[in-house]
Amino acid sequence: MDGSKAKRQYVTEKLNRSLQFRLSLWLSLIILVIAMVAGVISFISAFSEANDLQDDQLRQIAAMIDGSDLPLVTPDPRSVGPIKDSESQVIVQTLGNNTGPLALPANLPDGIQTVTVHEIPWRMFVRTVRSGQRLAVGQRTEVRDEVARDGGLRTVMPLVVLIPLLIGLVSLLVRRMLRPISRLSQEVDQRDDHDIRPLDDQHVPDEIRPLIASINRLLRRVADVMDAQRRFLADAAHELRSPLTALSLQAENLAATELSPLSKARLQPLREGLTRAKTLLEQLLTLARSQNTGYSHTTTLSVQKVLRRIMEDTLPLAEAKKIDIGVDADTDAKADSEAILVAPEVDVITLIRNLLDNAIRYTPIGGTINVRVRTGNSVVTIEVEDTGPGISVAERERVFDPFYRILGNDEDGSGLGLSIVKSIVMRLQGTVELRNASSHPPFGLKVIIRLPV
Repeated sequence: MDGSKAKRQYVTEKLNRSLQFRLSLWLSLIILVIAMVAGVISFISAFSEANDLQDDQLRQIAAMIDGSDLPLVTPDPRSVGPIKDSESQVIVQTLGNNTGPLALPANLPDGIQTVTVHEIPWRMFVRTVRSGQRLAVGQRTEVRDEVARDGGLRTVMPLVVLIPLLIGLVSLLVRRMLRPISRLSQEVDQRDDHDIRPLDDQHVPDEIRPLIASINRLLRRVADVMDAQRRFLADAAHELRSPLTALSLQAENLAATELSPLSKARLQPLREGLTRAKTLLEQLLTLARSQNTGYSHTTTLSVQKVLRRIMEDTLPLAEAKKIDIGVDADTDAKADSEAILVAPEVDVITLIRNLLDNAIRYTPIGGTINVRVRTGNSVVTIEVEDTGPGISVAERERVFDPFYRILGNDEDGSGLGLSIVKSIVMRLQGTVELRNASSHPPFGLKVIIRLPV
């Protein structure tokens, strides 16, 4: 009982949810109803015509006997051979004597009629011939009805065979007509969070275009809001950069003067705070640029050459923490073995720089960092692996959110590094994956970036 109830509930929900299912179901029901009505009408018409045809056969037999003056005698079975179906034979006899095979009353009227003899219905045609005798030509009604039913069923049989085929074709056509909507939904599902381009309405039915136009207007309003937020973020960062730079210069000038040990001790946290604030502003500007879906100048560049330039800038930071950086990227590779990308150069530089900065920041003193660049199957793979504390599986999605930082982490940072990385990777239509670098503590972190060539 519960199973049937759940099945009815599922069918009801699917009926209310799926336009394709509703169209197919209602069209199929209409076809079935029309086919049933047509089948009943065809069967009744064929049945009636078969009976009329058999009545005409009885009349023709009577006319042939009267016109040819054939004797009404019972034929010798040896001369006509055995009758295969005795029930389907036609009986011909005269009325008013008991010599015939059936005991028929003598007062039967002329014409077609149904007579019951010994509880068996017979279809009879009675006629008075030229000799004055009354002639009866008959056949069992059961046999006649069986022949008529067979004819009616043969008339209906093509409908029975073709209706399932017609329903299947209707379902196929409905699915084919709604395929542009399915393709449109798949296209929307495959877009990233920042891709709010208008939907293409060139290959969809006219009935769906008003809905797509409304969605495109909504997307344009969302794009305007997002652009306003990014402009506000960039403008705020620009406006704050100048006063922070002035404060940093004032702090440097103050540090160059003669100060008491207590004043110098209090000045040092101020300088560090100003440095962190400047770094945060730079990352905010970078995040705003990385989330900008507008036009960016692309160029053909070598990932190995970009990595070599960034390594020159980050090596002093790694040496300060005695971190060993291993590079498996063939930075001196020839043109035929380089990993080539067609992308904005500033995006690739920002992407790799943030990966290395994060790795250096969270790798403990004396740790190691390994960088690998691979190319194959039209994909460039960049891997950065460190020996830091790593990121738990439960937090690997949250760390891509802006300003999210793992609890218990004492390293300085704003929580924007991986957010910038993900924004750039999504713009370049790539993927980013976080894994453990080791199977035992400290697990470390392995960041895998895959970018299409």
